[in-house]
Amino acid sequence: MAPVTISPWLPGAAGLALVGIILWDAFETILVPRRIGRRVRLTRYYYIATWRLWRALALAVRSPSRREGVLGVFGPVSLIGLLVCWAAGLVGAFALLQVAVTRAAGVAAGPFTHVLYMSGETFFTLGFGDVTPATGLGRALAVVEAGMGFGFLGTVIGYLPTMYSAFAQREVEISLMDARGGSPPTAAELLRRVASDGGARRLDEHLRGWERWSAQLLETHISYPQLAYYRSQHVNQSWLAALTSVLDLSAVLLARIDEPAAGQARLTFAMARHALVDVTQIFVPHLPAGLPDRLTAIERGRLRARLAGTPAELPETAAFDARLAELRRMYEPYSQALAAFLLFELPPWVAVQPRRDNWQAGPWDRELGARREPSPGSEEHF
Repeated sequence: MAPVTISPWLPGAAGLALVGIILWDAFETILVPRRIGRRVRLTRYYYIATWRLWRALALAVRSPSRREGVLGVFGPVSLIGLLVCWAAGLVGAFALLQVAVTRAAGVAAGPFTHVLYMSGETFFTLGFGDVTPATGLGRALAVVEAGMGFGFLGTVIGYLPTMYSAFAQREVEISLMDARGGSPPTAAELLRRVASDGGARRLDEHLRGWERWSAQLLETHISYPQLAYYRSQHVNQSWLAALTSVLDLSAVLLARIDEPAAGQARLTFAMARHALVDVTQIFVPHLPAGLPDRLTAIERGRLRARLAGTPAELPETAAFDARLAELRRMYEPYSQALAAFLLFELPPWVAVQPRRDNWQAGPWDRELGARREPSPGSEEHF
C-alpha cells in the first residue's frame, strides 16, 4: 500500500485560516465599539469555558467574602488569558505557514519545535537570529509576522487603559451611592435619604445623574462585555445592584400618580432598563424558570413602614401596587437572570436589618474610640 502524501500547502491553509480567525476575533473584541450578534466567536467560547470553570470553583468556596475574592480576580485574569491565547494562536499559525512555504520550496523544514521557536521569536521581535527562514517567501512571512506582532502588542497596550478607564468611570457613581442609598443600596434608602435631603428637586437631580450613568454603562459594557466580570471594591456593592436599585427607585416614582419627579424618573427608568436588557442578552440567552418574587406582600408592607412619615411615603392603594408590579415585570427577570449567571447578590427593596454604610466602617474605630456616626437613613442625619 502506497504511503499517503500530504500536500505541503495543507499546513499553510490551516495557518492562514487560523490567522484570519484570530485577527477578526481580536478586531471585533477590541476595536468594534458595538454588540457583536454573531454567536460563533473564539472570544465567546473562551469566556464560556473559563467562566464555567471559575464559577464552579467560586461556588465551592463557602465564605461569601472569600468567594467574592475569587470572583474578583476573574476579570483581569481572563483578559490576560485571552490575550495570551490570541498571541499563541498567531505564533502557531505563522509556524504552520513557514512549514508550508519551506516544504513547497523543497527544503527540509526541520523539527516543528524549531519552526515554532522561530515564529515566537519573530512575533515578539526578539531578533536573536539563531533560527532564520530558509526561503525568500519564508523571510517575507517573517517580516509580516514581525509587523503583526508589533501592531498586536501596541493595540493591547492601548486597549488595557481603555478598559480600566471605563471601569473607573463605572465605579465612581457606585461609590457615591453608598451615602445616598446604603450598603448595599436599596430603593427604600434612596427614597428616604434623597427625598428628605432636598425634596423633588434633589431627587430629580440624582435621577438625571443615574440616567447618564446608565447610558455610560450601556455603552461601555456593550463595547467591552468583559467589564461585566469586574467586581466592585466592596463585597456589598456591584454595578448590577446599583442598576437594579435605580430601577427600583424609578419604578416606585412612576407608580405614584402625583409624583413631581415622574418625568425624570421615566427617562431614567427607560435608560436603565435599556442598559440592563442589552447587557443581559450578551450573557443569558434564555429566561430562567422559577424566578422568585423580590417584593412580596410582606416586603411591600416593610417598604411602606420604612417610608412612613417621610416625604417619600407610599400610597396604600391597589392601583399603586398594580402599577408597581407591572413596572417590575419589565426589568426584574433580567436582573435576576444576570445576577444568577454572574453570581451577584441583588439588593433587597428594604434592608432587613439596619447596618452601617461602608463609609462609617473603619478598622481603627474601636481603638481610637471614635463616636459612631448615625446612618444618613436613620432619624438623625450627619
